[in-house]
Amino acid sequence: MRIKALVIRILRQIIRDKRTMGLLIFAPILVLTMLNLVFNGEDYQPKVGFVDVPQAMIEKMNLEDATVTKYESEKTAKEDLSNKEIDGYLYVEGQTPFIFLEGSDPSVNGATVKWIQTALSSLQGNGETASEIDVHYLHGSNEMGQFDYFGPVLLGFFVFFFVFLIAGVSFLRERTTGTLERLLSSPLRKWEIVIGYVIGFGIFTMLQATIIAAYAIYVLGMLMEGAFGFVLLITLLLSLTALTLGILLSAFANNELQMIQFIPIIVVPQIFFSGLFNLETISGWLSWIGPLTPLYYAAEALRDVMVRGYGWNEIYMNLLILAGFSLVFIILNVFALRKYRKI
Repeated sequence: MRIKALVIRILRQIIRDKRTMGLLIFAPILVLTMLNLVFNGEDYQPKVGFVDVPQAMIEKMNLEDATVTKYESEKTAKEDLSNKEIDGYLYVEGQTPFIFLEGSDPSVNGATVKWIQTALSSLQGNGETASEIDVHYLHGSNEMGQFDYFGPVLLGFFVFFFVFLIAGVSFLRERTTGTLERLLSSPLRKWEIVIGYVIGFGIFTMLQATIIAAYAIYVLGMLMEGAFGFVLLITLLLSLTALTLGILLSAFANNELQMIQFIPIIVVPQIFFSGLFNLETISGWLSWIGPLTPLYYAAEALRDVMVRGYGWNEIYMNLLILAGFSLVFIILNVFALRKYRKI
């Protein structure tokens, strides 16, 4: 009888918590849907350029399952390769073919080389076999592994995840222990409280981001072609974004459990659209989600620096967007203080 009463109490407690009920059902469905869309997407079709490839040679090739672009000069092809408009191009000098790859994604490199090899194998009596073709890389090399490509995204994700979680729970504790209430009764303005919390928590999150980035690069040996200072700057801006977002969402949580409930909805979906998986194989109607998430820009900037060796001119726009996210979240925090804390 006592056990029955305990069971009934627990069931009533869960049923009355609408957020927990919704999360128990909605979160697994959301994650499974994302996994289905990512792993059951279309096969990747490489984008290949042809430079000085004889027309007679092209007519004999099987050009299906790829997007082919013809170029008048190698210079134009290199520009498109650098801008990631194409994954690689086939260049024929005399009777000798060469393959030039963008090189930053090993899976795309493999798909592009395999397609070119298959297309060339359809030529009969050419005398040139695919295995004899020289392959050159704009970025990376044939020794580049999957971890080198995924590493920058994972680095950004873990920095974002832990800063978001720690900031949200810490600020929530400030409310539940009454510290925030005492601050609100002081002469401090709302925006001053928000900025103070951002700077206070930000010092520790920046230290955390620095240690994680240095460990990943110098201890784990993650590929690093660019300047470490840019990696530090990106992770610091990403930490600031996660910090301000975590503080904002903590305003809508009454305890640590409710704060953690935001993770499957706010954090987990970001990893699917951060570039960890090839976005071109995901359903087109979902492609708009990625540009709305901070991790999308941080992962792209980290990959530009660590894999492609780019500098400020190539990454500054992503950094400005990350800073913009932080500014928006800070402003929303001020309004959240006014609306939900009734001060």
